[in-house]
Amino acid sequence: MRAPPRGEVWLVDLGLATKVRPCLILSVPSEDTGHSIVTLVPHTTSVRGSCFEVAVPVRFPKPGAFDAQGLVTVPVAYLIRRVGILSATQIKLVESAICRWLGIESSSSA
Repeated sequence: MRAPPRGEVWLVDLGLATKVRPCLILSVPSEDTGHSIVTLVPHTTSVRGSCFEVAVPVRFPKPGAFDAQGLVTVPVAYLIRRVGILSATQIKLVESAICRWLGIESSSSA
């Protein structure tokens, strides 16, 4: 399977401890077909009110937030099925939280 485009939200098997959950594809598809991996931002329903959590109003996951502190890179084989796609504006909200978490200045940071 080829890596899906940035901005799509997929159900992903993150393993026994973290379970299957919706995740935002953050990375871009690689031209290297022998190295099919994606970097994800998981969606959580256990919101703690952190400035690194981004509640994006979408229909597909249950109410919750994308957690910038949970960045993970997994093989494309862990992706189960696409459940939606975020708009460019919604992606920027998540990017801003990631930049805050990593201490990166960004023009999209608030």
